Amino acid sequence: MHNDIERVLFTESQIAQRVRELGQQISHEYTKLLGEKLSQEPPIAVGLLRGAVVFLADLTRAMTIPVEYDFIAVSSYGMGSTPGQIQLLKDLEKPIAGRHVLLVEDIVDTGQTLAHLIELLRARHPASLKICALLDKTPRRTRNVTIDYVGFTLAEDAFVVGYGLDYAERYRNLPYIAALKKSAITT
Repeated sequence: MHNDIERVLFTESQIAQRVRELGQQISHEYTKLLGEKLSQEPPIAVGLLRGAVVFLADLTRAMTIPVEYDFIAVSSYGMGSTPGQIQLLKDLEKPIAGRHVLLVEDIVDTGQTLAHLIELLRARHPASLKICALLDKTPRRTRNVTIDYVGFTLAEDAFVVGYGLDYAERYRNLPYIAALKKSAITT
């Protein structure tokens, strides 16, 4: 598995530090926004399955406020590396109307998936919708999307894996984020 790695982009310690910072920032902003209402109606952290699971777990443990979880799953890559049609595979279990929602993404690449999710979730009338992405990968962006909280910006068009990010369901368990060798990618 490690032989398929071209180079490490973000180390385990860099990720841990940045996730702690994001957790503190998000906690501060929701505390300021909700005040005493925070304990009665905490924000719902919506994790995008499967890539955001590791990030969601670490992020919410770094938060100092109450938070509920829910999950949504879409497919845009399948088993390959080229984005395709977006399909809803698993919907939320909780209604979000009138609730504060924090959508937790692993990576924003073209922006197509995030734009689709934003439209889908806004149609359900949340009180607010904020976006938190571990990686903001800008070179292939085709949709203009706003990301409220960004872990790292990646200005190169590398195929990245690790810390929940995968290629064909592999490499998610790497503790760092790395560029995958082109020889490991089959199209």
